[in-house]
Amino acid sequence: MHPTDITNTVDDTVNRLRSGVHSTVEKVANATTQAADALGQKGEQLKNVEQQFLEYCRSYIDKNPATSLGIAVGAGFLLSRLMSGR
Repeated sequence: MHPTDITNTVDDTVNRLRSGVHSTVEKVANATTQAADALGQKGEQLKNVEQQFLEYCRSYIDKNPATSLGIAVGAGFLLSRLMSGR
């Protein structure tokens, strides 16, 4: 085999590898961008749900102050029993 043939073969191989690597990097970058976008959307949805839940809790407490106080006392008692390890 002639040295020029070997050089051409190596060049062709390097070019194919370069093209394959470039394509793979592009695919990974696109997948990463899509994942980041999806996480951003889920984060916004979670914030909205949290705000709705807090608003619901405030409304419930305003409408049922005695019941809310009883629930808070009961939850505090249960937490204190769990934390004390008895």
